[in-house]
This record gives sequence, structure tokens and C-alpha cells, in this order.
Amino acid sequence: MRALAKQLLERLHTLTAWLDTRAVANEVESDRIDWLRLLPFIGVHLACLGIIWVGFSVGALLIAIALYALRMFAITGFYHRYFSHRTFRTSRSVQFIFAALGSMAVQRGPLWWAAHHRHHHVHSDQAGDSHSPHQRGFLWSHLGWFMNQRNFATRTDLVKDLEKYPELRFLDRFDVLMPIVLATVLLAIGGVQWLIWGFFVSTVALYHATFTVNSIAHVIGRRRYATRDHSRNNWLIAVFTFGEGWHNNHHHFPGSVRQGFYWWEIDLTYYLLRSLKALGLIWDLKTVPAKIREARRVPTTRSGT
Repeated sequence: MRALAKQLLERLHTLTAWLDTRAVANEVESDRIDWLRLLPFIGVHLACLGIIWVGFSVGALLIAIALYALRMFAITGFYHRYFSHRTFRTSRSVQFIFAALGSMAVQRGPLWWAAHHRHHHVHSDQAGDSHSPHQRGFLWSHLGWFMNQRNFATRTDLVKDLEKYPELRFLDRFDVLMPIVLATVLLAIGGVQWLIWGFFVSTVALYHATFTVNSIAHVIGRRRYATRDHSRNNWLIAVFTFGEGWHNNHHHFPGSVRQGFYWWEIDLTYYLLRSLKALGLIWDLKTVPAKIREARRVPTTRSGT
């Protein structure tokens, strides 16, 4: 009976964590995948099959593309380049707006995202890296790593600079709130078709585009810099992720707001951030110094060479 009660309690905590991420203890050190907690993630993928019943329309496709672009920029420009690396400065209100938009991408809260990414840079492709394809395999690096219990909690010790903002802690703790708001608005305005295309299809496309930075960008591409990891520049990933595919550049100098170091390396996120700077919404954009940009260069090679 005691074992049964313990299992029921664990299941209750899992269900509660769908709504409140603090329901799971920070000290969980298990690599076991909790499939019950992952039912919403699986459900988002299965819901894409709804296109069979709701059909296609140009309006629904445009909504899907627009929400992909908006949320991709919120992830790349703010979750990554701002919250994780502090490559520019902004006001508290703009910080909150883009944190809310980023949380609509259903990739957890801003503190969780930034903390795990900072941890990745410290241990990149080493034994401590949570999502290295060279440590646990490609599938693990693509999506297995965030499914396990060890990586569910926010590594609060790594984001003390962000934890001082109660609004960010709120978004991080209740990270399901903004996705629910987005889904509800889409359903109210455009019906089930907009919900399926604008939320589910767009979200799944966003998932796997961003996941490729952890997986493919550490396996396939070219290396310009002799970094201590296996990061690579991949132009195709850069297209779909608005510049995140210049991954070897990024690992060479993470403090740069611009990841496409040269004019021919398309970095849409950087261009959009420059637009926000022109509007006075962000400032103090940090770029890679020319001396560092030319340091530690190696002959350009393809994957596997």
C-alpha cells in the first residue's frame, strides 16, 4: 500500500507540473523519461493530423507562417541572445513582452530556457552537456534530453540575474499559460482551422527547426573556428532558424548579438534586432571584435573531416 501511495503521489505531482512547473522538485537526478508528463507534447504533434478534417486555406497558412516567424524571433532574439547571453540591453517592459511571446512557442519559460542553454555552453559536447549528439546520440540531442526528469526543473543557480524579476518567475513557473492564451485567441478568431494551423502545425514546425541547432548543428556543417566542441555552421539551419545555424560562430564568441559574422551569412534575427534598436526599444548591441573574429581559425571542413 505504501508503494502504491507513493506512485499515486508521483503521478499527482506529474499532473500538477502540467500547470505549475515548481511542483517537481529541483533535486531530481534521474534520466528516466516521464511519459505521463509528456502527453501534452505528444498531443501537440497528433493534433496536426487535424488538417485532414479542417482542410486548407491561404489565411490559415499565413497565420501559421506569421506565428512561426514571430515566435522564432522571440526565441532566437530574446530567449537566446538576450536572456541566455545578454548581448544587448532593453527595458523591463520590452523584456516582459518578448518573454511572453517566447513562452507562446511552448518551449518552456525564459528562465528554464536560459539556464539550460548557459549550462550547455559550459559543458558543450562534454559529459555534462544535456543535449550533445556526441554523448547520448542524435535522437537524444534532438528531443530526448528535455523529456527526462533531470532536466525538467529550472537551474535557478545559473539565472540569478533573471530571477530578480517576479514577472519572469511567473512566466517560468506557469509556462503553459501563454500557449493556452494563444490557442484560445486563435480558436475564438478563426475557429478550429486557425487553431490547428496557427497553433499546432506552426508549433511543431517551430519545435523541430529549433531542435536542429542542438542536434544537426553539432554534426553536419562547416567549422571555421577551433572551438572545444563539435559546433558547426549550417546555412540551411540558419535560414529556418533566423540565423541560429551559424553555430560554430556562436560557440566561438557567444557574446555577439550577430551570429552571422560576415555579410553573406544571413542572420535575420540580427536584422530584426537592429530594427528594434532603430526604434529605441533595445540598445548596446554587442558584436564580435574583429580581432576575435579572426582568431582560432581552422581550414573550412565538411562534416566528418
